[in-house]
Amino acid sequence: MRTPMADPAPAASPDPAPPPAPVPDSPRPAAASPDPAAGAPASPGSGAPAGRRSPLAWARRAAGLVVLAVAVGYLTRTVSGPDLASASLALLRDPPGVLAALALYGCAFALRAWSWRWVLPGLSPGQSWAALHVSLLGNHVLPFRLGEALRVTSVLRRTGLPAAPVVASTVTLRAADLVAVFLLAAAGAPALVSALAGPWLGPVLGGLTLVMVAAGIWFLRSHPRPAGRGPAGSGPGRRTAAALPVAFLAAMAAWVLESAVVYEVARLAGVALSPAEAVAVTAVTIAAQTVAVTPGGFGSYEAAATAALSALGVASGPAFAVALLTHALKTVYSLLVGGTALMIPSPGYFGRLRLDRVLPARPQPLPVAADAPVVAFIPVFNEEETVGEVVRRLPAAVAGRRLVTIVVDDGSTDASAARAGEAGARVVSQVRNLGLGAAVRRGLAEAVRLDPAAVVYLDADLEYFPEDIEQVAAPVLTGEADYVVGSRFAGTIERMLPQRRLGNRVLTAWVRWMTRQEVTDGQSGYRAFSPSAARAAEVVHDYNYAQVLTLDLLAKGYVYREVPIRYAFRSTGRSFIRLGSYLRKVIPAVHRELNSP
Repeated sequence: MRTPMADPAPAASPDPAPPPAPVPDSPRPAAASPDPAAGAPASPGSGAPAGRRSPLAWARRAAGLVVLAVAVGYLTRTVSGPDLASASLALLRDPPGVLAALALYGCAFALRAWSWRWVLPGLSPGQSWAALHVSLLGNHVLPFRLGEALRVTSVLRRTGLPAAPVVASTVTLRAADLVAVFLLAAAGAPALVSALAGPWLGPVLGGLTLVMVAAGIWFLRSHPRPAGRGPAGSGPGRRTAAALPVAFLAAMAAWVLESAVVYEVARLAGVALSPAEAVAVTAVTIAAQTVAVTPGGFGSYEAAATAALSALGVASGPAFAVALLTHALKTVYSLLVGGTALMIPSPGYFGRLRLDRVLPARPQPLPVAADAPVVAFIPVFNEEETVGEVVRRLPAAVAGRRLVTIVVDDGSTDASAARAGEAGARVVSQVRNLGLGAAVRRGLAEAVRLDPAAVVYLDADLEYFPEDIEQVAAPVLTGEADYVVGSRFAGTIERMLPQRRLGNRVLTAWVRWMTRQEVTDGQSGYRAFSPSAARAAEVVHDYNYAQVLTLDLLAKGYVYREVPIRYAFRSTGRSFIRLGSYLRKVIPAVHRELNSP
């Protein structure tokens, strides 16, 4: 959680203080964690210069293009519309069987998640499951098997685990996956594997085994047994030493479970396939996917599975139907479950999207002097027609406390500053037009210098009624709340344009979801702050303040309340808000606020 702002130095005179340096729109320093945008770290000894692909990568892509060309040519000769239609209808007639096969497919990934967590004890079950499914989703929507790297980036983005053991364990488990599937295929359908792989089976298995062992050694070195955690041969150390056997056995069991999909599709399509043959077909298909270039391996998957089924004696038409429908079911699973895994568990792949369910305890209130004023600050930019009236209509006292009014002139080019001064406000000027967020930040800083009993923010456009200030400040002055928002939708709206009403409703629903609070007006221009909340408040971008300020204060434990207010649409001037630019600037700032340390 961010540290609240330091107490500002008291003003030596009523002269306006120099404006604080504007906070840029660039993100604040992030927590000490790997750069999520950097992707998976390169493995040691890769030898490829940064930004340049290795010869192996180019060879893999070239092989993938060759496989794709062969696959397309093969499939054009095997597609059978009637067989595909018949198999599709068979699946629709037996939803329980299809769901059972997908459940076993999901169990295969649950087993892999358990295996990964067993090998890497610091990895939580949820994040292990999520990383595997984010990778699965990536492989189905990205070309060149780019989803494989998402296993690593998902863990690094969402946990504090160091990169080396995460990468090493990922390579170890993936190599064990491939060794296991080749061995299962060779054991279940040796004639098929021999016919398809020929003399290459031994070298491929040997190479994968070497990769698995090398990755296991790397993992052992990067994840040694912690000192002082029990005698040798026990605890995490024993777990680490047993990584390879556990990974290998879990991988074999997972492939057996995964082959349930092709087995069930074949059964419903009237194709006789033994469980061992289903494993063999799955193995051949997965082997072909190692050089896939299309998203999801589309084309090469169907060609490999069709060829495998044809080698087992299945006619090419039904074989293609089984291959395509099996791939379709796995794709649907990857999109649904992988999409969920992007967000669940928290934090999601793209960071936190909501505040935590459990927030910090309410900060201790600051002492308030008996004669402490209520301070109202009003940001203004070219509102000469209304700002003077806003200042004049504010009462001289609020709940028995004198009211001090500060107008923050955000680089106006009209007579706004003069009109505010003539009406009795203290005017402080920004060096130039910095934005509403910067003006609110300046107003809060100026207000806390006066050691107030409460601070109130009010727009200068006469859409809000200055006379409602006591109603907005009351929960702060009584100690009931630290941060109060005047809600237009809980009060009276004399006029609001339909598009404005819709936009406010949608954005408020978003704020309500993010904060887990009963927010009815997320964009109100009438707010009150306790002295502590005003000092702690941070506005992370200059453009606006509404959503990020609410997220900031709630994340720090300050108590939120709303009160009903009156609202009338402005009769002069023009709002600075334009939907496109508003969303382009506000959404990244909100994300930054939610994920700031």
